[in-house]
Amino acid sequence: MKVRILISLCLVNALYACSIKSETASVKQVRESIHDSWNKTVRFNKTDSGTLIGLPFPYTVPCINNTFQEMYYWDTYFTNEGMIHDGRIDLAKNNVNNMLYLVEKYGKMPNGNRTYYTNRSQPPYLSMMVASIYKKTSDKVWLKKAYGTLLKEYFFWMTQRISPVGLNHYSSSADNKLIKEFIVTGSKRLGTDFTKKGLNKDQLTVLGRHLVAECESGWDFNPRFESRCESFCPIDLNSNLYLYEINFAYFTQELGVKDSSEIWLEKAAHRKKLLKNYCYNKTDNLYYDYDYVNNKQSTVISAAIFSLMYAKVVSEDDAKFLVKSLQKIEFEHGLSACEDKDYHYQYQWSFPNSWPPLQYLAVIGLNNYNYKSDANRIAKKYVTMVANTYKTTGHLWEKYNVRKGNTDVTNEYEMPSMMGWTAGVFVCLSDFLNEK
Repeated sequence: MKVRILISLCLVNALYACSIKSETASVKQVRESIHDSWNKTVRFNKTDSGTLIGLPFPYTVPCINNTFQEMYYWDTYFTNEGMIHDGRIDLAKNNVNNMLYLVEKYGKMPNGNRTYYTNRSQPPYLSMMVASIYKKTSDKVWLKKAYGTLLKEYFFWMTQRISPVGLNHYSSSADNKLIKEFIVTGSKRLGTDFTKKGLNKDQLTVLGRHLVAECESGWDFNPRFESRCESFCPIDLNSNLYLYEINFAYFTQELGVKDSSEIWLEKAAHRKKLLKNYCYNKTDNLYYDYDYVNNKQSTVISAAIFSLMYAKVVSEDDAKFLVKSLQKIEFEHGLSACEDKDYHYQYQWSFPNSWPPLQYLAVIGLNNYNYKSDANRIAKKYVTMVANTYKTTGHLWEKYNVRKGNTDVTNEYEMPSMMGWTAGVFVCLSDFLNEK
């Protein structure tokens, strides 16, 4: 009997070792493919051409072929983090320098380097990108120039995107032509016809403005904002701007700018207080996007909640409740953008879709507060899902299905195969797991 048990245990251990080796091999295969593909995403156009805005340095685009052949704002943060981990700080720094150039040119970082994107920005991550480069190079001359440009971007958010309650929101400077186009675009992508809902001309114009603003959020489209994006102060946007203020305190300290560090920390503390006042729900101890027009909170639990932990906005006591939101949005293969509920439309930034940047922010956020087992579990789910899907399709993809672990997703347009943030997050999270 003892011999049989011993043999069985040996077989189990051998099978386990084989599965680990196989998994490691599949992850290694994806890593090698990513490493060999970064250069294929590089574009270099110094002069304007049609709608394409020329940039002074080579830049990376999300897709190797066809779709998304521009440099996008928030996509690039996650791409850069992966490239830095993968030894390509040269490409990451070029991307950052190009963004600093665009901020100087437009007073903000546009959605991307296309003329039709200059009416809006995207979730602000440029100070985080600057911080990542500086921590690798220690180049204070470069940091000083970058900091001056970042102040201009911060001024844009604090003047053009500020609500009466002191928190920030998304918007755009879209003209009437673009607003009308978005009524059509939004209708197609959400499977409806907004012109047949009994709205008058003014109401349709307002709706169109909200839809353009939702594209600035990067979450186009989602149930969080009820198709009234301009009315909401999102928790993730304000978490990012909190981190800007923390980063500015760090930058000024590094640069020896007298008294500035304390001022920026005061601004961050004030924003933290505002988030608590307006976005914190005393009933379930979670944070929600705040509708400042109607003085009420959203009712949608989303993965944006982990941006609060990524930016280290909340207290340890608050964090232990935020972790409980995993019960609503974590599934077999990772985090869904939003909880599974009945919404007005089938949104791509909702269940059952798993988006790479949301996995990254959650993993980093959970780890920041020492929820290491949760962070490891989510990282493991993402890395495994992407590796398995790569094995069957030969590609990385823009998003995935959290229940099935494949590409059977809710689409508002034809989903492209993608390097970009999918590759960047894979590199970061596979390294994260290896470091544990």
